[in-house]
Amino acid sequence: MSSEICFLDARELAMRIRRRELSAVEVVEAHLAQIERVNPKVNAIVTLTADQARLAAREADARLDRGDTPGILHGVPVVHKDLADTAGVRTTYGSPLFRDHVPTVSTILVERCARAGAIMLGKSNTPEFGAGSQTFNAIFGATRNPWDLTKTCGGSSGGAAVALACGMAALADGSDMGGSLRNPASFCNVVGIRPSAGRVPGWPAVSAWFNMSVDGPMARSAADVAFFLGAIAGPDDRAPLALREPASVFAPPLDRDLRGVRIAWHKGLGLPFEPEVLRVVDGQRAVFESLGCIVEEDEPDLSGAHEAFLAYRAWMYEMRLGELYRGQPKAFKDTVASDIERGLKLSASDLGRAEVLRTQVYHRMRVFFEKYDCFMLPVSQVAPFDIDQQFVTNIAGVELPTYLDWMKSCYLISVPGNPAISVPAGFTNSGLPVGMQIVGPHAGERGILEIAHALEKATGLGKRRPPE
Repeated sequence: MSSEICFLDARELAMRIRRRELSAVEVVEAHLAQIERVNPKVNAIVTLTADQARLAAREADARLDRGDTPGILHGVPVVHKDLADTAGVRTTYGSPLFRDHVPTVSTILVERCARAGAIMLGKSNTPEFGAGSQTFNAIFGATRNPWDLTKTCGGSSGGAAVALACGMAALADGSDMGGSLRNPASFCNVVGIRPSAGRVPGWPAVSAWFNMSVDGPMARSAADVAFFLGAIAGPDDRAPLALREPASVFAPPLDRDLRGVRIAWHKGLGLPFEPEVLRVVDGQRAVFESLGCIVEEDEPDLSGAHEAFLAYRAWMYEMRLGELYRGQPKAFKDTVASDIERGLKLSASDLGRAEVLRTQVYHRMRVFFEKYDCFMLPVSQVAPFDIDQQFVTNIAGVELPTYLDWMKSCYLISVPGNPAISVPAGFTNSGLPVGMQIVGPHAGERGILEIAHALEKATGLGKRRPPE
């Protein structure tokens, strides 16, 4: 029964705790036992807050005994990405420079989790400063893919995805600039959504107006992602670009009749893909057609998105880390150092051009979604690769010039700021997960969650667990 608790839906867990069918203490102990059993194999949770979680669980049960009104996430175990500041709990950002760093304030997302009654079990692994879609760093080492321990789990929210896939947490959070919520979800057969900028307010932040990187939820189902958004979305004055729509929009069930839904099916975006990835994703087209969707091959014009993304990414790393880098340049891994160096060389005209290009991409995408309800394509261009390979250098015979190029299918989508979800689409012939990316119009999270939920119901792929 203990391990079965660990794979219950988060919403179901919350309901059972409220009904007193399970205690928060039982739930936390079950997850801590799962962490003790599984985490040594995969290295997903790098800071464990077991004593704190046990105390919080006892307090959660006591509040129900007193008749207090529980929060939406009351008693639900969650892990926070090691990029997210957690007051009083070590947050390293995957960097030796912050090995013993303990923040004094928490991010808005972490605050809202606590306020909603979630119980933090610890921090999930991430690459140094979240750079790259392969989760490893000099402090904690690599996080392994639970479907094949010789493979990467992706990144940069890799520890979060693995914790979910292995039943070590019911919910997990992450962040996404170039695919860091979507890629590890795809590689681990879970669900991760990159919300519209401002859906989940970001604070603290060096720049309150920088919105290429966003915080967001991960779970084992679209319904649980919506459940999580119901606790962490909504406006906050500390984040001036926060969307004003209330989190209650995510409360109703996701069941929906998809007849007549207009889907644009990718044509490859001019990118190289591994044939197995295309086989798995394109094999789901028939599912949507059987549900009554109108599916056409079409895709938005994303020209200029590549140039804009690289400029914004370099600017972000220089803005956040430039001063620290100038003082200790040897303390950064090569890829992060090169990103900062590019940022230091950016001119005002470079940033101005990036802003113009991004605006053009946004409006082309806006017009595209006047015709379609969603755009579907693979999350990643490759399946999970070897754990000792830092990044992909060749796809289907095409040489890739930088450590980022293999994730273009994600980061091109990041530029216009549209919401995009990764949902399980199937497995390669060797048993590795592949995710489908469903992109929606601006602020259209609810719609793509409903479509992802329909795919889950039709296929049951998200219910598969990794081998023990």
